[in-house]
Amino acid sequence: MKAEEFDKQFDDDDIDISHALNLSQAKRVMQTQKRVNVDFPTWMIESLDREAERLGVTRPSIIKMWLAERLDKSSLSTL
Repeated sequence: MKAEEFDKQFDDDDIDISHALNLSQAKRVMQTQKRVNVDFPTWMIESLDREAERLGVTRPSIIKMWLAERLDKSSLSTL
């Protein structure tokens, strides 16, 4: 497919262009994972689990969400 045709299909909201993309090696920028181990007191784990259940997410998800929110706030305050 030529670039002009791809651009035209991309701009047309009714056409799905995913068939024209090779996503086998696609990567999200700044989204690589690195495992870390953190020890939390029991009371904190229990609180995290209650809040995670209330929100319908997993414990790791709520930890990541809260850390991301805090880091966003922190980076905004340094501007």
